[in-house]
Amino acid sequence: MSRKEVAKLAGVSEATVSRVLNNVGPMKEKTRERVLKAAAELGYVPSALAQQFARRRSGNVGVILPAVPKVHLFSTYYFSEILSGIGETAKRCGYDLLLIFREPEGARDYAKLFRMQKIDACIVLGSRDVPEERAALAELKAGGHPFCLVNQRYDDERYETVDADHLAGSREAVRHLLAQGKRKVAFVNGPEEYSNSADRLEGYLAALAEAGVEREDERIFAGNYSRKSGYELAGTIAERIRGGGIDAVFAANDRMAIGLLQGLRERGIEAGDHYALVGYDDSDGSRITSPRLSTVAVPFYEMGRMAAARLLEPELGDSALQDGGTMLPVSFIRRETS
Repeated sequence: MSRKEVAKLAGVSEATVSRVLNNVGPMKEKTRERVLKAAAELGYVPSALAQQFARRRSGNVGVILPAVPKVHLFSTYYFSEILSGIGETAKRCGYDLLLIFREPEGARDYAKLFRMQKIDACIVLGSRDVPEERAALAELKAGGHPFCLVNQRYDDERYETVDADHLAGSREAVRHLLAQGKRKVAFVNGPEEYSNSADRLEGYLAALAEAGVEREDERIFAGNYSRKSGYELAGTIAERIRGGGIDAVFAANDRMAIGLLQGLRERGIEAGDHYALVGYDDSDGSRITSPRLSTVAVPFYEMGRMAAARLLEPELGDSALQDGGTMLPVSFIRRETS
């Protein structure tokens, strides 16, 4: 049985069912009785996590975000899509969002948010594999606090996670470039503290190995997922393209790819003509570049929606769940730059 069936029998919304079962907010006594009666008739029993939520006091789901200087976080495709997915599910389940910004070098006392009864569950975005982050997450787990990571894994820990298959996505992107006859494919990756950077590197190397192309570390570049970092690499990569050392570039996100495309164009080197270029994310920007950017589509909205559902609607289950983690598929999209 599900909350949807309880809502239908009681003649109320799923959000109302959630509020009744979780004892949140003002509620007409007749409505409460109707929901409880429907739940009893259907034999609906909330999960242990839902019962834990029934003792909650805040009605908030915390979303922990990185505070990135000079970056308009909510205008970036990645964060806006994930937050939209989280918000849609939270609203349906009768929760509000509380956004918490994490300073790059600041304290990471996530458990304090639970101790102060500010939040009942939390979703962590932009988590990095550094000692301070590991300690904060370990404290959350030790305290039994419900939380979920999005787009970040710690393979030696059994945390609730929602991720995308970045290994398969990057492998498919590089396979495409190799199929075009490219054999000198450069890779612009993000910081190594992110599991998705490691996944993309693994996919890039796997595609090269499958094609019998030897790894060249001189073709692997480090950015930080910003447009500026791609733009700043343009000078070095332009020299390699002109010298015949690079004939294609795979960038680990669209922002770096777009920065690189701009920087190379300023040097008279055009994507699609002088080299092939593939980005990653299928952001809005990838569709309006000229030429339009080939990329890998990632279901960020669905990742946010599912992360919230894993915490707020655990009774729904998930066929993709393995060891606490959900892995969503991605897809390659070919456009003019390749």
